[in-house]
Amino acid sequence: MQAEILLPTMDKAKSKAGVLCLRTMIDDPQQYYLYIPDKTGPETKLFITIHGIKRKAKEHATKLLPYAKRHGVVLIAPLFPRGRFSDYQQLGLSNKGIRADLALNRIIDEVGFITGVDSKKLYFFGYSGGGQFVHRYAMTHPQNVARMVIAAAGWYTFPDYSINYPHGLKNAAKLFGKPFNPEHILKIPTCVLVGEQDVLQDKTLRKSTFLNRQQGSNRIDRGRAWIQAMKETAKRYHLNTAYDFMVIPRSNHSFLHCMDKGKMGQAIFKFLFGSS
Repeated sequence: MQAEILLPTMDKAKSKAGVLCLRTMIDDPQQYYLYIPDKTGPETKLFITIHGIKRKAKEHATKLLPYAKRHGVVLIAPLFPRGRFSDYQQLGLSNKGIRADLALNRIIDEVGFITGVDSKKLYFFGYSGGGQFVHRYAMTHPQNVARMVIAAAGWYTFPDYSINYPHGLKNAAKLFGKPFNPEHILKIPTCVLVGEQDVLQDKTLRKSTFLNRQQGSNRIDRGRAWIQAMKETAKRYHLNTAYDFMVIPRSNHSFLHCMDKGKMGQAIFKFLFGSS
């Protein structure tokens, strides 16, 4: 995390346990939804959910709250508003906004200070554009990520050092100003979820001849291709990391459909935390 963060005073930092609330950071206009269980300790896990391009952070927080309560985890749902974070999916490296990964790290530091929970190993979920953010965050900060679930991402950064970021990792170290250690990236257990009806090339799906050739023409094909590429690359490093791909029944490209019809919440929390 960023060592230079200015921590809030304890009086200002208080949030009511057991209640989902919208917080604004003490020294920044950055907002996020936060749920803290009634009982927390150093062993309490920290779960982060990242919204898609419609920026429905509250919807994520509300729908996933019952699962967070059941598993006794802290829930963070950051809001990355348009303009300030126009390209949060690519972590802001296209010069269309500030670095969303660094903004999230500041939130994590603040929540760790408020709650006292271990904020060094995080459990991630991201839907659509949020799924893009999550796997790129994990590639950039692998030391922070314990496990992750990516749902319905439109396209992926492949573990290919012959192709430039964001399609591959060739120039990623220079862009991010830090070395990329493939072994660290490839040790993170990962699950990709996609609705069984999410096969349309809608207006939000990035399309190009190169992308279709590298990843496939729809979200199911692209998710499956990325998981396979990660699995094969991990094997070359003699790693037996868990990489799962699951199709969510009765669901299209809608977070609500996946949650209500496909019971996606159960799949997310089972992969991240096991059975409650």
